[in-house]
Formats: sequence, structure tokens, C-alpha cells
Amino acid sequence: MNSNTFRTPVRRTAAAATVAALAVGPVLLAAPAHATGGEGRATAVVLRAGLDVSLLGKTVDVPVRTSLNEVEAPETENKTALSVKVKGAEGGEPIDILAADVATSKATVDETKAEGYVNLVKAQVHVPGIPLLSLIEVEKVTSKALCEVGKEPVAESNVLGHVIVFGKKTTLSTGGQTKVSVPGVGQVTLDLSRTSTTSDTAAATALELKVEVDPLKLGVAEVNGTVTLAEATCETPDGPAPTEEPTKEPTQEPTEQPTKEPTERPSEQPSQQPTAEPSSDGGVKTNNGGVTPTENLAETGGSSSTTYIAAGALALLVAGGGALAVTRRRARSRG
Repeated sequence: MNSNTFRTPVRRTAAAATVAALAVGPVLLAAPAHATGGEGRATAVVLRAGLDVSLLGKTVDVPVRTSLNEVEAPETENKTALSVKVKGAEGGEPIDILAADVATSKATVDETKAEGYVNLVKAQVHVPGIPLLSLIEVEKVTSKALCEVGKEPVAESNVLGHVIVFGKKTTLSTGGQTKVSVPGVGQVTLDLSRTSTTSDTAAATALELKVEVDPLKLGVAEVNGTVTLAEATCETPDGPAPTEEPTKEPTQEPTEQPTKEPTERPSEQPSQQPTAEPSSDGGVKTNNGGVTPTENLAETGGSSSTTYIAAGALALLVAGGGALAVTRRRARSRG
């Protein structure tokens, strides 16, 4: 989900402000939006206040339970102001609990990650009984909680620029708490950039203020409680569903066994003997379209003069036989 931030001047009558009257008993303002994000979880809130306001004489205690831009995934909020009315305090006029240039909270969840994110710029926080003096002023604070499948959760908080508490510029301690006391007003204890992680969760808070105020003005005797700025949390989703294992064996057996012997035996004799025909090219034509030459047969010794040679040999044989017969007769006559 995409987030859009709006920079608007903050006034008591601004349309972005949430205004309500508080009577005896808790009243929740700007209730968090709820939406399911499947597996995993993410939340984000710009401001959460849990204050107990005691009127003069402590005859009436008014719990102030309120929050601004508190969301649960998947959701984004961008309101920049929060005002409340406390009956019996400050003449019944609205009290600006928070006024900021930018106040964005975003929470997202999908199959692979859950993330909460808060960004607060140029913000002032007030408590009932001190309308002209800010409880705290910050230049910029951010918080981020990121939980990804297969990775360690990450929590980050940053406080950038100056911090002013009850009009006093304050240097915050990164290793613990910072206490600021103002005579005639009260005391504030600040926890800076508090983060925590487990194997599958993360939480980050930019600032947490424990307030003890005794202004003795404007009908307010005491204000005690906690104000949280820029808080984000997340829980790692289970991840995408595993794919099904392929079957190791075929789901269906073959219906027929292969035949062991061929269905037909090959014929032992060729179906047709090759025939030879004399060819006009001087060779013998076969029934498969080829031509066998008849001349110059190197292997048999045959040629066109064979007939004449055979006739000559026969004549010589006859002549030799006749001469042999004449010779024998002459020999006999002499004997």
C-alpha cells in the first residue's frame, strides 16, 4: 500500500484535528483502524497518550486515553493534528495534544514480510494545564520494524535534530533515560530510541515520555502518565505455502503386457526374384531398376573375341590330331 504525506498548517480548527470532550471515565480518540493481513502482523502509531488529569482539589480525575494515526496492517494514516477537550480544564477550550507538519504511519503485511513504519516531522506535544508551553518539540523522529521470512527481525528508531522539553533544549542520552525538571511546572523522563527483537518479532519506539506535571494553573492540579512518539511493531509471517511433493510412483499401472514375440514371422524367401533383361545400353537390366554392364567383365575374362579364339583352337587341335595319325601310319609301314 502506498503512503501519502500531507504538509498542512495546524490550527485548533483544522479539519485534520480530532476533537472530543472528555468527562469522567476513559474516552478513546482516533481509534486504531483494524485490518487483517493474513499471516504475520504489523502496527504503527504516531502518538499514544495515557494521561491522568486531576482537577484542582483533586475532586475529579479525568483519564485521557488517545492516539493519532494508530494503524494495523494493511493501513496507512496521515493526520497531522490531534486535539481534545478536557471538561473543567483550560476553560473548556480544545487542547492540542499533537501538532505536526508531517505525521505518517504505515503498516503492511504480505507472504514474505511484515513492516511497520512511522515518520514525524516538526511536531509539538502539549498536555492539559500548560497551553503555552510544549511538553516536547522534535525536529524529526522515525521508527521502523521489519520482519522478513528467513531473516532476523530488525528494529530501528532515530531522533534527528533538536529536542526541546518544557522550552529547554535537551541533549538526550542514547544509553538510558534523560530527566528534565522545570521548577513550578514538573518533570519529564525520556527514553530514547528503545528497540527490542526476538526470533520472529520486532518493536521500535523513538521516544517515550513519563510525565509528572503540577502546573497549578487553569484548573489543573496534576498530570501524570505516559506519552509515546513513533512506535512500530511487526511479527514475521509463516511464508509462502510449500509446493506439493511429486508422486514417486505412477498413479496407474499399464493395462497390457507387451507381447514377447512378434505377431508375424518374416518370410524366409524373398517374394520376388530379380529378373534380368537385356538393355539397349549394352548391359542387363534388373527388376529393381539397375543396369548391370555386360562389357569388359574383369572377373570372368569374357570379351567380344572369345568366339574366334575358340574356333582357332579347335582347328589347331584337329590339325594336330591328323598329323599324329599320318605319322603313326608311316611308322607302321616301315616296320
